[in-house]
Amino acid sequence: MAKNKPTVIDCKRLELDGIRYVILRETVFDRLCQKAGVDRVQEASSEGSAASSLDLDGTSLAAKLLRRRQASGLSQAELARRAGIRPETLNRIERGRTTPDFATVRKLVVAMNAAELEGTDS
Repeated sequence: MAKNKPTVIDCKRLELDGIRYVILRETVFDRLCQKAGVDRVQEASSEGSAASSLDLDGTSLAAKLLRRRQASGLSQAELARRAGIRPETLNRIERGRTTPDFATVRKLVVAMNAAELEGTDS
């Protein structure tokens, strides 16, 4: 009886507010759900439902980012400078007006982690 070869899953890892996340292709996620025998929750097709779920996610991210920035004693301008993004962009993210892409989230997390480490060195 032949053994199954181990499968390698291509994914990206991200840590936000001390919580680790894994980002993977949707097709891989679908296959994992199928193998596990679980149903995947489908996104709502109506525009209102999808928008409200996005607002909740954006609001949650915005609140966490704002709390961490303030706890670190950084201004929006300083965090934006450290992350290499425009202050206006950070302002929109913190107000929940826009949801950042993965690259922007990564820049903000790296900048925030560095600022927090500097704060513990003092």
